[in-house]
Amino acid sequence: MTNPFLTHYQCALCNRVYALDAVTYTCPICGAVGTLDMCYDYAALRRAVRPDQLSALSMWRYAPLLPVSEPAYFPPLHVGWTPLIAAPRLAKSLGLRALWLKDDSRNPTGSLKDRASAMVVARAQQLDVKVITTASTGNAAAALAGMCASVGIKAVIFVPAKAPPAKIAQLLVYGATVLLVDGTYDDAYALSVQASATYNWYCRNTGMNPYTTEGKKTAAFELCEQLAWRAPDVLIVSVGDGNILAGQHKGFHDLHQLGWIDRVPRLIGVQAAGSDNLVRAWESGLAADAMPRGGTETLADSISAGLPSDRAKALRAVRQTNGAFVRVSDAEILAAIPALARGSGIFAEPACAAAYAGLLKALECGIVREGESVALLITGSGLKDIGSAMQSVAGEGGYTIGRDPESMHEAVARLGLPIGAPF
Repeated sequence: MTNPFLTHYQCALCNRVYALDAVTYTCPICGAVGTLDMCYDYAALRRAVRPDQLSALSMWRYAPLLPVSEPAYFPPLHVGWTPLIAAPRLAKSLGLRALWLKDDSRNPTGSLKDRASAMVVARAQQLDVKVITTASTGNAAAALAGMCASVGIKAVIFVPAKAPPAKIAQLLVYGATVLLVDGTYDDAYALSVQASATYNWYCRNTGMNPYTTEGKKTAAFELCEQLAWRAPDVLIVSVGDGNILAGQHKGFHDLHQLGWIDRVPRLIGVQAAGSDNLVRAWESGLAADAMPRGGTETLADSISAGLPSDRAKALRAVRQTNGAFVRVSDAEILAAIPALARGSGIFAEPACAAAYAGLLKALECGIVREGESVALLITGSGLKDIGSAMQSVAGEGGYTIGRDPESMHEAVARLGLPIGAPF
């Protein structure tokens, strides 16, 4: 039922090894902090699979490198193989050799989380489960609701009541059962875990379910293939629970083990200043199991997590690649939304605009150097949170004119708009 090259689980914290049928979620010894790696026989994979054998233009292009490799279980929605967009004007203004934007807002429900949910739903179909639950600030929930709707599985979702209305509307449109929690994402997470255990629902929760990492790693696969099997010098990722960062690290690790890329890039995680637990742990050298619960105050709801669930893998990703964590303020995140859009044409929600704000901070601090090549993950569409988008351009309202040509001419003159030559 599983990929024949998949061999075992290994705890990211204590390194204990488990048989594939021995555990479902996290390490029985380490508990919730002991999120699991899915391990493969890379020597056998090197002999059996070549990059020129890949076919489908979706995340399932990499089925031989994924835990569910049988097409009968794949959800029908087209997930992955999103564009990698060069941003030469931004690169030049920042002194970078190259800047690429991996635009995962193009996925079916508008975020990178579709990759994880597609993988979890594929696994759920293998197991023949009827209900999947998760906690989310919005994107993971929408991704799960959409994937479940595509195959007829029931989704029960715990969401903080203060989540953006557009994200909640998505869940309802897909037919998910939405439980609005009067509390934080961490409160919603705890309730979903309890519900999973009480009602025998399959739990998609980020990090807790190892299949989430395996889905998200496909973004790293695509990025390298789209760069002709090269890795950028640096990949910058906005971070809440740490699972997207962990997924990219796993993807680069897999490709390096296979010999498809010659190095793993430095990984930089970006957190909001009001929810910066991983930044603090990295700065102070804390181990994942010693991290206290932190704050959750940020307008970037998708990266608000008091105690990141995949903290062990996230810290490992940065430490093993000689990367860094940086923090950015909500004001810097808001400023990054129009700056990124006007420099590249990509409209990002606050959580992934944070990655661009983090790039600016990393350049300022010398963590990223001029002349390097950098990639940013665009993890979610700006249409997910119109309220923050409007806040980011406050005071820039349209210029009202009358219905007559004279009013138009006056506006053009007043605004200093250029007049072109005939063509």
